[in-house]
Amino acid sequence: MTDLLPAAVLWDMDGTLVDTEPYWLAAEEELVGSYGGVWTHDDGLALVGSGLDHSAAVLRGRGVDLSEPEIIGWLTDRVQSSIEHEVPWRPGALELLRSVRDAGIPTALVTMSISRMARHVAAMLPFDGFDLVLAGDEVAHSKPHPEPYLHAARELGVSPIDCVAIEDSVTGLAAAVASGAVAIGVPLHSPLTEGLGYTIWPTLAGKTVGDLGDLYLSARDRAVSEPGAANEYGAVKSDAEKAGAA
Repeated sequence: MTDLLPAAVLWDMDGTLVDTEPYWLAAEEELVGSYGGVWTHDDGLALVGSGLDHSAAVLRGRGVDLSEPEIIGWLTDRVQSSIEHEVPWRPGALELLRSVRDAGIPTALVTMSISRMARHVAAMLPFDGFDLVLAGDEVAHSKPHPEPYLHAARELGVSPIDCVAIEDSVTGLAAAVASGAVAIGVPLHSPLTEGLGYTIWPTLAGKTVGDLGDLYLSARDRAVSEPGAANEYGAVKSDAEKAGAA
């Protein structure tokens, strides 16, 4: 284990901290079906990681005769009700989060769910898990735009380039990588592809803050030792810090 640790660890929620995606897919299918439409599992997977405003627009296009805010509220109510019966924490997520907290590293929950849903899930943790909760209705641009991660790093008072971000979806990872953070992909309902600027961990089970530190150090060492990577790192750092200061 290295003594060099990230300045902050930024967590996605749906699919990363909790496996709520089946709840979302079931709610979407119920809502579209109530308007006479058909919503398949693949339809739902296509929205994984997206902002709820985008999802609502897609559902309206499939015949749901509600406004986008009404759709978002309806879906959130359904999913929140399901969570009341059972919180499907991802394997190893609580243990890793507690390890990070015990090490004194700042943490943020960076989700595209709306604020009341994000804070509801955070409040159900068996310990104080996050210094910051940043929801989809609190940013101008949803993932895959890097704004959510840039905003979270700025609120925590750290550079995004010195953070580790943990995600499960292609959309979320695109946002994390674009922000300049060291990104970890933990696949769940959608496959992830190697070589796109992030590291794949098959599971969080057994992972500790030491593993995060080792990955963070490896990413920084690679940036210094490989000329191409160093140039890429410098360009991303410059862009991320400019955007973060905006």
